[in-house]
Order: sequence, then structure tokens, then C-alpha cells
Amino acid sequence: MRLFAMAAASAFAVTAILGASSADAQQLRLSHQWSTADLRHQVAQMIADDLEAADVGLSIRIFPSASLFSATEQYTPVSRGQLDMTVYPLSYAGGQRPEFNLTLMPGLVRNHDHGARLNDSPFMERLEELMAEDDIMVLVHGYLAGGFAAKGGCITRPEHMPGRNVRAAGRAFEQMLAAAGASISSMASSEIYNGMQTGVLDAVNTSSSSFVSFRLYEQVDCYTPASDVALWFMYQPLLMNKSTFDGLSSEQQEVLLEAAAKAEAWYLEQAKLDDVRSVEVYRENGVEIAEMTGDDFEAWRALAMDSAYADFLSQVPNGQELLDLAFEVE
Repeated sequence: MRLFAMAAASAFAVTAILGASSADAQQLRLSHQWSTADLRHQVAQMIADDLEAADVGLSIRIFPSASLFSATEQYTPVSRGQLDMTVYPLSYAGGQRPEFNLTLMPGLVRNHDHGARLNDSPFMERLEELMAEDDIMVLVHGYLAGGFAAKGGCITRPEHMPGRNVRAAGRAFEQMLAAAGASISSMASSEIYNGMQTGVLDAVNTSSSSFVSFRLYEQVDCYTPASDVALWFMYQPLLMNKSTFDGLSSEQQEVLLEAAAKAEAWYLEQAKLDDVRSVEVYRENGVEIAEMTGDDFEAWRALAMDSAYADFLSQVPNGQELLDLAFEVE
């Protein structure tokens, strides 16, 4: 009987220790708008997996598909500490911080490697200073690229836009394309296919991944993908509440930063592959592939300077300073 009591007491002690250990472990909540098959979810999952493997009393629970917060509202919950982390297109927060609209501006980024250099420049440092004022820090930098697709002829230059009905990704692109003579139809990515099918649209500007995931190759004749140069780049980092990060142990911070660096390198590699895969899919489906040249790119950017950039500079007091910092990056 005494042996039974001792065994029971020992089992209770082990349970108590394990319970205390479990209670001491900290779980971070990460929210984003994409499915679990999406590249951006996989970036978050890589970090979560590395944290679990490190066994430093820290884990990440991911809420995909806007299941915790809606797509556009996640910046504010992270800023307030209601949410720990998010993968988030920073231009979505342009209402709170108009400077962030530069991260979805036609021609600011030429290609993926140029985007990586921007991420490691005084331009990005200035944006990170603004985020820090909102108690937010960047864990993983990343840009995704996009292009054009159309019925009735390819789009590579501004003079290909007059008379077209186009859906553009972002206000700055709408301003530029309207200046080129296009009619703009604003709609969610999920509505583009129907818009093309019903004739509401005959051209679209969006990301490489959306061109594939929404099967737009079934509705278009020509695809102008991101290649050596591209107009459409959108900064989509993994953000974290800065106070939450500062409250972690030095060991936890080190593991998290190492995991983030690994994920960032993979993000860049996969973003480039997204562009390549999209071309393969469109070619396999009989869609003509067009190529934008350096001269085409400069023609678009000149038009953007007179439209989208001019509007940005009129709205943002320190806009010229930020734009100069961005254009200094070769």
C-alpha cells in the first residue's frame, strides 16, 4: 500500500512538473489571409517548424485564410499587441501610414534582386523606423512580382492601354493605367475570372501567383510576366509586435531571428520560381508570352512619375525624401 502511495505521489510530481513546463511555454499567434498552400503561409510555417525543433519554450500558432482577422486589418492588431505576428502586404496600411504606399508603386522595383537590395538599404530602414513607432518590427522581408495578361493583343507599353478595360492591383497602378488611356474596373482578385469571362475586363494586372491560382490562362490570349524587369512588385513582409519580441529571452530571440533569416532567403528563391512557374503554366495552356524590355519599363515609369508618383508626393510631406532613398538603390 505504501509503495502504491509513493508511486502515485511520484506520478503526480512528474505530471505537475510537465504541467508547469507546458504552462511556461509561450505561444505566439500569427495571422494571414492566404491558404495553407500559399508561399506566404509556407514562410510562416518554416519559422514555426524551426521554433518547435529548437525547443526553447516558444511556439507559433498560425491562423490562415483570414480566419482570425480580415485581410486588410491585421496591421493594427499587431501594433496594439492583440496579435503577435502577420504576413502582410504593407501597402494595406497606407491609410495609417501613407509612406507605406511606396511599397506598391509602379517601377520602384525592377526585379527580385533589386527588391532584395532595397530591403537592405536606408530606404527600408526609414520605413522600419515608421513601423517601430507603431511597435512593429520586420522579421522577414519579401517582395512578390506580377505582370499583365490580356485579350486582343499583348501589353508591354503604355500605348497598348487605350480603350482597354483593366483591373489593376493597387491604386497607384490604377492611376498610371488610367493615364495611359485605360478604363479601370476595381474588383477583388477572386472576381477577375468572371470579369474576363463576361467581358467586363479585357486586361488584368496582378501577381504571378494569382495569375495561376485563379486560372486566368483560360480567359486570356497573351501574358506579360515578370522577368528581367517588371512593373508590379508588392512588399509583403512577416511582421511582429516589437514589445512581444523584446519580451522574449535572448535564446528565444536568437532562434527566432535565425529562423527568419533562413525563411527570408527561401522566400526570395521561391518568389523568383513563382514567376517561372507562371510562364510554364501559361505556355502549356497555349497563351502567347510577351516580354517587357528595359525601354518598355522606362516608358511606364515615366508615365507613373507624372501620375501615381505625383499624387503620392502631393499627399506625403516626406515623400520626396523616401523616393530619393529608394531611387538611390541600383
